[in-house]
Amino acid sequence: MFKSTIEEFNKKVNIIISIEDNYLKKAIDGINLCNKTLATLKERVEQNDFDTVPDEINFFKNIKPLPMSYLIYFTELRSCELRKPKAGTSYQIEFFEKEMRKINKFFSRNLDFVNYMEQGYTYIDHQFFTRNPGNNFPFTPMTDYYQYPEFSSSHDMLWAKVKAMHRFIHYIREAMQKLNAGNTIMFNEKKHKVLLWTAPKTALTELIYALYSNGALNHGAADINTIAASFEDFFNIKIDNVYKTYSEIKDRKSSKTKFLEELMLNLQQKIHKEDE
Repeated sequence: MFKSTIEEFNKKVNIIISIEDNYLKKAIDGINLCNKTLATLKERVEQNDFDTVPDEINFFKNIKPLPMSYLIYFTELRSCELRKPKAGTSYQIEFFEKEMRKINKFFSRNLDFVNYMEQGYTYIDHQFFTRNPGNNFPFTPMTDYYQYPEFSSSHDMLWAKVKAMHRFIHYIREAMQKLNAGNTIMFNEKKHKVLLWTAPKTALTELIYALYSNGALNHGAADINTIAASFEDFFNIKIDNVYKTYSEIKDRKSSKTKFLEELMLNLQQKIHKEDE
């Protein structure tokens, strides 16, 4: 029921992001697209509703948060572009540092929910992602975003904002890189061109979750989305849905950590041969 709408949205939003260089115009075009898409989804839900609870959960967990997250991202992007200092590198850097601190506070306030989602848990999805009026998680409106309580579960907006903030982090990081030094950017661009991930994407997902579980990055503070996005940048690869792939890995009948075991075995064999 929603497939064609989401496919069309993905196509158009990718064009806006990749072609438009003016951040303010990009934000305005993106906001208009997101509002139109959400209006279409809302109309279809009002006309047909959902046949089952799992259908409703899937919509508020996986479908609506896609355009909603981009709406929040483009809204934050527009606000940032309008508010940032027009001159003075030090003032601009200070501004972006404050924005990053706000994002960190947001993730700290919602640590339990973010952990629930990033671990792929589902045991309270019926409370988070249905419009059940009897649940214990009341709808909390967010200022300046798309507001229709009857078209919202208690947590779909929060989940959308989590996704949006991950995108917003990349915008701030790129803005600060441009302000700091061209050498860093040149190095990053050169670095990205020489390494390509050529193993299966499931193998990369194993590695991402292993690093996350071990707390090996940013003293354990790096979340799944950040790690996945960094691997995408570094290895010139698009990771389609790291959470879905992780679920498939957990459902394997054979080894759950096939790639990691192969890594360990190959390294041990290499060390053994060299020692001989």
